[in-house]
Formats: sequence, C-alpha cells, structure tokens
Amino acid sequence: QVQLVESGGGLVQSGGSLRLSCAPSGFPVHHYTFVWVRQRPGKEREGVSCFGHSDDSTAYSNAVKGRFTISRDDAENMVTLQMNILTPEATGVYFCATSRARCWYSYLLNPPAKYFAIWGQGTLVNVSS
Repeated sequence: QVQLVESGGGLVQSGGSLRLSCAPSGFPVHHYTFVWVRQRPGKEREGVSCFGHSDDSTAYSNAVKGRFTISRDDAENMVTLQMNILTPEATGVYFCATSRARCWYSYLLNPPAKYFAIWGQGTLVNVSS
C-alpha cells in the first residue's frame, strides 16, 4: 500500500526544536519530490519546504528560511524537517506530500494544479509561548 507516514510532532516551548519525519511506504523516497505543507489555525495551507527528487534541490518559505532544514535519507527511506527556534506562529498541522514535479520556491508559494500526488495524514505541532 502506497502511503506516507509522518511523525515527530508534539508540544514544545517557544524557542525550542522539533524534528518531523516522513516515511513513505511502498516506494523509494528518491522517486518523488517531497514537500512539507502546514495548515495553521484560521489560515490556508502553505508550503514550507521541499526536497527535489531529480537534483536534490531544496526550497523554503520566507517564514522558515534559516530556521528549518529539510533533508532526505535514502538508506532510511525518509525525509525529515528539522525545525529550530520555533515560535507560536508555527503551531499547526504539518503534512508531508509528494510531487512528480520539481522543487521550486515558486511552487511552494503557488503550487500548480495537480502538483501534489500523495498526502500523509499530518502531524500536529504546538508551540507554546
């Protein structure tokens, strides 16, 4: 069965760190571009970061650039998002998704139609002040 399983969310104090993981089941992680998308309370879903499948490119939204790091481990078959210096504004549900397209900053801001292929169930991140 093809699916994505996220883990690593939880409650953390402002200024702290969390590490999210996304493990695909049924296919190798390097076959797709992986994208982290979040939905904060009262806001629309927004792209946070991506890791390109063909060129290992990365991109980050301006809100997280310099504090979040995306990486891919082919041996462990997973993609991780290291989140540092978290603030309450980061609170929300974080989804892992795949794409057959490239990892471009413009796609994080405005993904084209049918950009996403598979979605995970999401993991909750709660940053307390």
